[in-house]
Amino acid sequence: MTAIPAYSRAAVLREFKAPLRIEEVPIPDETEPFAALVKIEMCSICGTDVHLWQGSLSLKVNLPVIIGHEMVGRVIRTGAGVTTDSVGTPLQVGDRVVYTHTSCGGCYFCTTARKPTLCTNRRAYMYENIEAPPYLLGGFSEYGYVLPQAGRLRVPDSVPNELASLSSCALRSVMNAFSQLGEIEPTETVLIQGAGPLGLLATANARVRGAKKIIVVGSPAPRLEMARAFGADLCIPVEGTTAEERLDTVLAHTEGRGADIVMEFTGVPSAFAEGLALARKGGRYLVVGQLGEAATSLQPSMIVKKNLQVIGSFSGDARSYSLALQFVERHQHDFPFEKMISGRYKLDEVNVALERMRRFEEIKPVITVD
Repeated sequence: MTAIPAYSRAAVLREFKAPLRIEEVPIPDETEPFAALVKIEMCSICGTDVHLWQGSLSLKVNLPVIIGHEMVGRVIRTGAGVTTDSVGTPLQVGDRVVYTHTSCGGCYFCTTARKPTLCTNRRAYMYENIEAPPYLLGGFSEYGYVLPQAGRLRVPDSVPNELASLSSCALRSVMNAFSQLGEIEPTETVLIQGAGPLGLLATANARVRGAKKIIVVGSPAPRLEMARAFGADLCIPVEGTTAEERLDTVLAHTEGRGADIVMEFTGVPSAFAEGLALARKGGRYLVVGQLGEAATSLQPSMIVKKNLQVIGSFSGDARSYSLALQFVERHQHDFPFEKMISGRYKLDEVNVALERMRRFEEIKPVITVD
C-alpha cells in the first residue's frame, strides 16, 4: 500500500468571494473508531459551493474551509468498528464510498421527529474550519475524512465516479424531496422550476415515477433541450417570457387548472411566488432550492385560498444517498447523465471551474484528483 503523506493538497477558502488557494492541510495521524480516511478521486461542483464561495448562504460557515461536498473517495484507512456501510453492505479498504453530513442519532430530530437532516448536533462538510482536527472536511482535496457519525455508502462497481459524485448531493437531495412529496398519481402533471442539475434529475425521477405530464420552466435554451432528453413533455423558457405568459402556457396545457405538483429547484427567491401561482387548487408545492439569504414578496392568502400543501425539503440522509446510487445504477442507460458532466478540471483549476459555474457556463463540472 502506498504510504499516506502528512499533508493533503486542498482548495481552501479564507475570504468570501476571494479565489481559493491550494494549500497543504494536515492529514490526521489517527482515525477514530467508526471513522475512515479516503483518497478522493472526484468531486463534482454544486451551486451551493458557488453560493458558499460568494458568502450568500444562510448557513453558518467557519472560515477557512475546504469547499466541496459531492465527493467520491476510495477508503485507505478505517477506524475500529468499520465493517459495513450505512445500509449493511460490507465495507473495506479499497472500496469507493460517498459520505454524508453527520447526525447524532440521539437528539429530538434524529429520534422523535425522524428527520436526521435537521439534527441539532449536525456537522456538515465544507462548513467547518480546517485548522482543527480532523481538518479534511471538504471535497476539493486529495484526501478526505469520514466522520464517525457520517453515513457512508459503498459505490456499486458499475457506477462511474462522475455519477457517484453526482449522487452524493444533487440526486440525494432530489430523492429526499420525492420521499417527502409522496406518491405521484398517473393522472398528475408535475411542473419543475429550474433546468439545472437538480431540475434535470427531478425530471428523470418524475418520469420514472409515472407522471402523466412533465413541464419544465427554466433557462437557458440548451438546458431545456437537455430537460427534454430527461423526460420533459413541455419546456417553457424563462428568458424572453413574463410570469403571466408562463402561467397562461401552463394553464393551457392543464385544462385551465394548473399543475398538480410544482417542484422548485431554482434557488431564485422570486420563483417561490410564481410556483404558488402555477399550482392548481389543492395541489402540492415542494420547495428545495431556497438556501440563500435573499428575500421575496408573496401573497400568503394564495396558499389558503388554493388550499395548497407547501413542503420544504432540506438535504438528504444516508437513505437518500442509497436511493440515489440505486437510481443511477438502475437507470444510467435510460437517461443521458453523462451530458450533465459539462467539464473536467484538475484541483489546480478549481477557480476556473467555480467561476464558469457562477456564470452558468457549466451544468455539473467535476474536479478530478490524481
